[in-house]
Amino acid sequence: MLKYLLTLLFPFLLFANLTYESNHNKELKLLESFDIEPSFINDPIMNKMRNKKSSIQKNKLFFNAMENAYIFIPSVKNVLNQYNIPQEFLYLAMAESNFKTKAYSNKRASGLWQFMPRTGKLYRLKIDQYVDERRDLVKSTKAASKYLTHLHKKFGKWYLAAIAYNCGEGRLSKAIKKAGSDKLSVLLDPKKKYIPRESRFYIRKIVALALIGTDEQFLLKSEYEYLLNRANAYSIATVKLPSGESLKRVAGILNIPLKDLQNLNRHLKYDFVPPYAKKYDIYIPYIKLTEFKQNYYEEPMKNIYKVHTVTSGDNLSYIGKKYGVPYKLIKGFNNLRTNKLRLKQKLIIPIANTKKIKKIDTSSYYLVKRGDSLESIAKSHKVSIKSIKSFNHIKGSLIKIGDKLKLYE
Repeated sequence: MLKYLLTLLFPFLLFANLTYESNHNKELKLLESFDIEPSFINDPIMNKMRNKKSSIQKNKLFFNAMENAYIFIPSVKNVLNQYNIPQEFLYLAMAESNFKTKAYSNKRASGLWQFMPRTGKLYRLKIDQYVDERRDLVKSTKAASKYLTHLHKKFGKWYLAAIAYNCGEGRLSKAIKKAGSDKLSVLLDPKKKYIPRESRFYIRKIVALALIGTDEQFLLKSEYEYLLNRANAYSIATVKLPSGESLKRVAGILNIPLKDLQNLNRHLKYDFVPPYAKKYDIYIPYIKLTEFKQNYYEEPMKNIYKVHTVTSGDNLSYIGKKYGVPYKLIKGFNNLRTNKLRLKQKLIIPIANTKKIKKIDTSSYYLVKRGDSLESIAKSHKVSIKSIKSFNHIKGSLIKIGDKLKLYE
């Protein structure tokens, strides 16, 4: 009877053994992609992280992050591949930002790859009043790939590039010199503390996340089985839009929620293309690319946004307050080199032309008349000269007849 049972169970036992062998080989291959020794698969701290994060019942953060990022993961992998960066470095981005493009640290690091402003600019990511390209899905990944390539060339191993990404190349160079070795097992010594505690956990976290993300058997057993194919089926496409184009208008043309388009374009600080760019990269779902090519057309900005005609006493500060738009945006949108305006000048105001404008409380403003001075106006309205100058961006003491001065908040 026992022999009969063993005969029946043998194929299943063999299959289970092959599955284990297959998974084990995959795990060793993953470690190899980081240039890490096979013995690291038994690292107790890394395995504790792995077991904690792979517990579906206790922690869904991993799967929620994968769910939120499914549309752009293929594009990130594609960029990594272009720069010959191991695909597993996708999980470095996950460790940095949990795949949140809006992620911002208290140290001023931002975006998917958590670039500091100085490093971002070093790798030609634009950061200004209109955009922060550290949050650009593609451009930031290209910058991270260039940086990782530099680190790999300097240190010679991918796990060292990952550690240097976290603690800095100077700190790692000193650690290797002090340890007299660049072996991972040596650098992770908790007593010698060659590298910071954060970095010792950082490399383990990346490996743990990568092992979970590539464990097909685990995903097949979970409710998130669909992620295996979904991440390969969806992606983004890059389209070039003209100066000042509105995301809301593009979302309407593509018949998708504005929120979806905003999520793919977190590098835009406002819902429009920078006014200084003749053409600028915007991301849309790849499945909408054909629809975009068929239906998109350029529209004059005056048809998209409100147009304000300058009247006597207008200044940029007053107009900005009227429409609820920073005056610097109005200045930039209209390519103004100075704050001076002329009567009947038409200004594009970057808000939808269908938006209703709340009327300004005129009791908070004063129209300058002949004989007025800052001193006389301040005295008669019981406000300080300093506050009038501050509210109206006045540097000296010169005011003109017809100026609209804000007096109160």
